Amino acid sequence: MDTGEIVDGLAAAGSEDALRTVVAHAARELGFDYCAYGMRAPLPVSNPRIHMFSNYPSAWQQRYAQENYLAADPTVAYALRSVQPAVWDESLFSPNPGLWEEARAHGLNVGWAQSSCDAQGGVGMLTLARGHDALGAAELRHKGAHMSWLAHAAHAAMARLLASQLPQLPALTAREAEMLRWTADGKTSGETAQITGIAERTVNFHLNNAVEKLGVANKTAAAVKAAMLRLL
Repeated sequence: MDTGEIVDGLAAAGSEDALRTVVAHAARELGFDYCAYGMRAPLPVSNPRIHMFSNYPSAWQQRYAQENYLAADPTVAYALRSVQPAVWDESLFSPNPGLWEEARAHGLNVGWAQSSCDAQGGVGMLTLARGHDALGAAELRHKGAHMSWLAHAAHAAMARLLASQLPQLPALTAREAEMLRWTADGKTSGETAQITGIAERTVNFHLNNAVEKLGVANKTAAAVKAAMLRLL
């Protein structure tokens, strides 16, 4: 795979469609017919935004969306707990064997996936798939490093695209971040004052500033948002 060409293509991609074209080309060079990439934004916590693209068969894309398989896809659950690559097999899909059967019925018989994360708390996953030829140890030794590189490069490119759509991250002072860390640990303002040796009024001053900067309703929401955005 010509990584220089892929790097240039990812850097030049100005839309998710353009990014899909570059990643699909790289996937074909690696011997895969299909690719899919999804990124979950860190916020809002209750309903995080998902950005996805793929060149899977249109019938499978429609089926996947109609059945909301994203919420029940074992590969997605795996990606949220590990950055290690995963090869599709029965054990990986054991929580939802029906989805595994349907994917194979649509020609997605062989697959590989790896997740990535970034400093702003976004989590993404690249999947490479094909309809033939099992993915064995020899192929993984030969191509595995390039596949993992592509997963991280695609994530970085998507994060760059989305960054222009997101508001600027607030700059918390050291004291504001410290007060939020104690809040995240369940400490009251009074307890935080005792721990840090400052007045409770001062603790609340810093917490109120953080609440305003983060655009939330209270200090608990501020602590959660700051933690999700990796500001602590």
